[in-house]
Amino acid sequence: MSISPTPRPPYIAVIFSNQREEVDEKGYAQTADEMVALASKQDGYLGIESVRDETGFGITVSYWRDEDAIKNWKANADHQAAQKAGRKTWYRAYKTRISTVTRDYGLGD
Repeated sequence: MSISPTPRPPYIAVIFSNQREEVDEKGYAQTADEMVALASKQDGYLGIESVRDETGFGITVSYWRDEDAIKNWKANADHQAAQKAGRKTWYRAYKTRISTVTRDYGLGD
């Protein structure tokens, strides 16, 4: 994965920090790939960045045009099914934070 190109602020970042259970994949990787593909087709989707370490701790940041785009993604039935599976099978703990990006900068912009 690479640094996601985003438009000029403001836009919204959904930050999903999580700790995986110590279980076999049980469909996790496939579901995660499907959710990225599905999200990328949603109106208002801007991009995603995701990392996971060897202990199973991960952070995924998705970028969205506005709050309505996030609400529509959260209401998506396939996304809701994946969230349910995450709570039941894949995650020991997680926290979602939603923030407005007011400024961004970097090397390679």
